[in-house]
Amino acid sequence: MQKNKSTTPLTPAVLHILLALSTRERHGYGIMKEVESDSQGKVKMGPGTLYGSIGRMIEAGLIRESDKSVDPEMDDERRVYYQITGPGREALTAELERYREVVAVAKQKRLTPSMLNYGI
Repeated sequence: MQKNKSTTPLTPAVLHILLALSTRERHGYGIMKEVESDSQGKVKMGPGTLYGSIGRMIEAGLIRESDKSVDPEMDDERRVYYQITGPGREALTAELERYREVVAVAKQKRLTPSMLNYGI
């Protein structure tokens, strides 16, 4: 039985890229900067991870290359812009719901990070 893409957990890189593209189209460097900003500097995505993930995400139909080609601030026609697709939005929505469910369970159990230090 093949899993529905929206029910398959996303990798952290894919999740961060979808979050970065959820508000507007971005080029690769813009995605890297948005991920770093969104994570308050905790996640720094290198070009290998970024473009490897982008390739797989395009193949899976989660994102696509945009028709937009020039960033007026950068004025570089070589930049390729990416945008989230309908299936990408569905996958992001499903992933965020999974996270909400996990947080709800943790709250129900009244768990805190300090409680998880076993043996201390």
